[in-house]
Amino acid sequence: MSERTTRWQWPAAGIVAGAAGLATSWLTSNALHVRAWPLVAVAEWVIRHTPGGVAEAAIQRLGHHDKPFLVAVILALLALLFAGLGDLTRRVWWVPLAGFLALAVIGGLAVADERAQGGHGQVAVIVGLITWVGVWVFLVGGLAGDLEARSARTSTTGTGGDRRALLRMGLVAGAAGVIGLAAPHAGRGRRAVERARAVLPLPAVTRPVAPRGADLGLAQPWATPTGAFYRIDTTLSPPAVDPARWRLRIHGQVERELSLTFEELLSRQRTEAWITLNCVSNPVGGDLIGNAWWSGVLLKTLLAEAGVKPGADAVLQTSADGWTCGTPLDALTDDRGAMLAVAMNGAALPIDHGFPVRTVVPGLYGYVSACKWVTDLEVTTIDKAVGYWIPLGWAVEGPVKLASRIDRPTSGEVVPAGDYTLAGVAWQQGTGIAKVEVSVDGGSWVEAQLGKVPSDATWVQWRAVVPLTKGHHQAQVRAVNANGESQTPVRHDVVPDGSTGWHRVSFEVA
Repeated sequence: MSERTTRWQWPAAGIVAGAAGLATSWLTSNALHVRAWPLVAVAEWVIRHTPGGVAEAAIQRLGHHDKPFLVAVILALLALLFAGLGDLTRRVWWVPLAGFLALAVIGGLAVADERAQGGHGQVAVIVGLITWVGVWVFLVGGLAGDLEARSARTSTTGTGGDRRALLRMGLVAGAAGVIGLAAPHAGRGRRAVERARAVLPLPAVTRPVAPRGADLGLAQPWATPTGAFYRIDTTLSPPAVDPARWRLRIHGQVERELSLTFEELLSRQRTEAWITLNCVSNPVGGDLIGNAWWSGVLLKTLLAEAGVKPGADAVLQTSADGWTCGTPLDALTDDRGAMLAVAMNGAALPIDHGFPVRTVVPGLYGYVSACKWVTDLEVTTIDKAVGYWIPLGWAVEGPVKLASRIDRPTSGEVVPAGDYTLAGVAWQQGTGIAKVEVSVDGGSWVEAQLGKVPSDATWVQWRAVVPLTKGHHQAQVRAVNANGESQTPVRHDVVPDGSTGWHRVSFEVA
């Protein structure tokens, strides 16, 4: 058996052993109801320590695929590393063992960095390490001893050795595949929470009914369906929180610390409102924004019940997955209607949107207000309420900026000549929209008709009829808020506190 014939087996064995360890680790994590198995914990560690500008570039280029892309990159790098470790065995037999141990240490540190993970995450790391080592020894037949025996084999016996090696790798690869297929079904945590969510009684929660005249019916719906609502967060595996086990702690600079169960929260007086939420990462004309019917309990009543002490001016919110955000206290206690939401569009929150409880605050970008799976509210001061995104280059405060968007026509669309209705949305939650104007090809501004909205907490639809001739055209839009301030035409990136600029679309008229 020639060196050329057998050399490929070593990197292949490394990849097979590595895959087996990942599969058993995944299975163990799910069986123990661990939210983030070690590979996911490493990916989330990368997300948490990625500079704001880099994270923003990933969101802009990859959108909702940024997290799957990161996992794919990590898996590809692991495959190369496993192959390299296997290949090095031909010269130094202990290298894979050291490499597997180093990877386990990295995974263990990432799991330990998950604040809400618990000790079971380390069990998954240990199981993966044992699998790596055990499978590796099995595949190479004892490492150093196998290497010595290999040098003494003839070409005839080598053929049999090749077959035996292939059989071993095939058996392990098949077993790893079966374990990988079984892993998603091993843990019942998320499924149990989904069942609890499906039958959860939510008294005083009503179905959404869009106000008459709010939806002009020309572009995107004024009320965003739950399935179409944008989702931006830092977790790769959304926490599945059992409402029967959920607790909210309100503490810090308060007279009386509160600890509420889900049932106790529901016993408080309920509030409902149409509220538009948007992400600070939303570029000019972007779709990281949505309008929904939220039901919950006003935060100002809970904070009043706790009794905020003088000098406090912020609340540090913490999620079940350890994510944090610092929110100005006045945004939670004024009349804007900030709430702990338990329902979205008339149904219990989806797990991916924060079930069982999340925070909804009109007028602030989500990175300083929208805490999904919220479990802790610490009343403090703004200098101490340092949330997740602030050290990564984002502004301490994030009031929503005045913005507008053209939804009809879309860029590149071909529309008929003659009178044509441009349409879109405008928003500045907490302030409201007084006027929207559109211009075609840099011509005079035409005031648009506005939809009728229930409050300044939502976006508003607009439409404007303009004459169009055949050829290439460009339209732009600007808004004026309820305070008489006009939207700035100056283009600015989303970092550090949201984008600015007029939205423009180019289209063809036939």
